[in-house]
Amino acid sequence: MPKNYYDILGVDKNASQEEVKKAFRKLAHKYHPDKQGGDAGKFKEASEAYSVLSDEKKRADYDRFGRTASQQTSGAGQGGYGGFNPQDFGGFDFSGATGGAEGFDFGDIFSQFFGGGAGGGRSRAPRGRDISIDMELSFSESIFGVEKKVLLTKTSVCTTCSGNGAKPGTEFTTCSTCNGRGKMREDRRSMFGSVSVMTDCPTCAGAGKIPKEKCQTCHGAGITRKQEEINLRIPAGIENGETVRMTGAGEAIKGGASGDLYIKVHVKSHPVFKKENNNLITDLQLKLSTALLGGEYVLETLDGKITVVIPSGIAHGEILRVKDKGVPTDRGRRGDILIHISVKLPSKLSKNAKNLVEKLKEEGL
Repeated sequence: MPKNYYDILGVDKNASQEEVKKAFRKLAHKYHPDKQGGDAGKFKEASEAYSVLSDEKKRADYDRFGRTASQQTSGAGQGGYGGFNPQDFGGFDFSGATGGAEGFDFGDIFSQFFGGGAGGGRSRAPRGRDISIDMELSFSESIFGVEKKVLLTKTSVCTTCSGNGAKPGTEFTTCSTCNGRGKMREDRRSMFGSVSVMTDCPTCAGAGKIPKEKCQTCHGAGITRKQEEINLRIPAGIENGETVRMTGAGEAIKGGASGDLYIKVHVKSHPVFKKENNNLITDLQLKLSTALLGGEYVLETLDGKITVVIPSGIAHGEILRVKDKGVPTDRGRRGDILIHISVKLPSKLSKNAKNLVEKLKEEGL
């Protein structure tokens, strides 16, 4: 016999999303298996019911067919919580995950039980703050790539102690606060009452040991705020507004990974060229006589001057291609220069020019 999700949550079939949400919170608070006197089976049922009734499409399918579309194809109850599978959220990592309707955030609830990390109670490793900077490049630098140095004032790993906070050569002793475990159990208040989560020991920052003598440079912090010169490599062909990420070049934190550095690139415009994928685009306006008779044109490229041959009889709107003078690619090749031709017609003709044009007309040209 199919389950009646409305009866499980104790709400009417016409209950609003807010009423469904409140009913689930009440049951989750009462039956959560981590609480004393909790009931894993009833918590599972309530979670399954809420996962369906909080989703408008699933609820409509359930009201019409007695089950949801996913249950019709795969069967209800797979995944341990019947449609509400914690593993679908990255192994109990509910932080930032929204579920159901009307902005109900499962992360607000479950991160309080599981410490915001995967694996039922393990806390996430600390991570330093990210840094964002802006950088202006010339057009040529954006095409060929460039290496630059920037001087940033940021929190960095102490070079004296290599980040361990100890005076060089000193011994380490077991942290008396956590007894060498590096972790401590912390009670937190939540909507389900008081819950216990694991956190890094504040004394040893999760290391489980402390130095007998602290580093004189960072005073045991393992990090110092200072100016640091960073070498940046901007790849060839970067677009205006693109961002380059340098992993680990952000601010440092003791006992964890450094943040990242984000460089937002601003490319100056070029008086002659525009970039289009791996090609460089430019416009060339020709006199009528040059278009008819052909000629040569000296073009100043990013690699230097080249002579472009204009074939006779070239038409307005045609494109001349100069191979291998465009943007470098990842495969070691280069794009092309595309020259868009326009022919300028004279607004006035002299008597001699008119006579010449009349002769061309007589010859059918």
